[in-house]
Amino acid sequence: MATLKLIKHVGIVGTIECLTGLRIGGAKEDIEIGGMDNPIIRDPRTRWPYIPGSSLKGKLRSALEYKYCGSKINSGQPCGCADNSCVVCRLFGPHRKPHHGLGPTRVLVRDARMDAAGEDPDRWIEVKSENMIERSTGVATNPRPVERVVPGAKFAFEISVRIFEGDNADQLIATVKEGLGLIEAEYLGASGSRGYGKVRFDYTVLDPFVGRVAGPSAG
Repeated sequence: MATLKLIKHVGIVGTIECLTGLRIGGAKEDIEIGGMDNPIIRDPRTRWPYIPGSSLKGKLRSALEYKYCGSKINSGQPCGCADNSCVVCRLFGPHRKPHHGLGPTRVLVRDARMDAAGEDPDRWIEVKSENMIERSTGVATNPRPVERVVPGAKFAFEISVRIFEGDNADQLIATVKEGLGLIEAEYLGASGSRGYGKVRFDYTVLDPFVGRVAGPSAG
């Protein structure tokens, strides 16, 4: 296969606003008696909640697969057709197919982080109790507390789309934007069918895009 030539990066940068509570689960090493066993994911250093790039990218891909891949994903697995005409495989790479002719993954998704310096991270977290309804009585039972990010929280997100020679740049960018719209119509994170994870994207497309590079502070 001929070596692909990278032409440019196109950026999609902006904010994700939570319109309802958002839950992306994390892990807790030590669970004390009566403690929270369903925490959200947080930065271990700052304790701020964030949205992993893997979560946003996975939802973006699955939303587009429902629309474009149809019977190809009846197995429950991501699309791995590697067809030259499959925009999903071109953007994200074909699933479990290391040898193909589409070239590298086009979509790079960064972790989306909150920026509210000087505030207490816990101000943006709520604990919601969920219950199972006993069918025979209609009474709520087995309360289970879960953490969520509260409505109104905003996360800065960044997607970089690599455009290689021969790519249809307009199609690739339009497809990513369409995927963000599909997420708005559905949800991000867990428990979307129960009201969680409704979000709104506010973004700008930057073409060409130079990614943010952390360097030494000016002295």
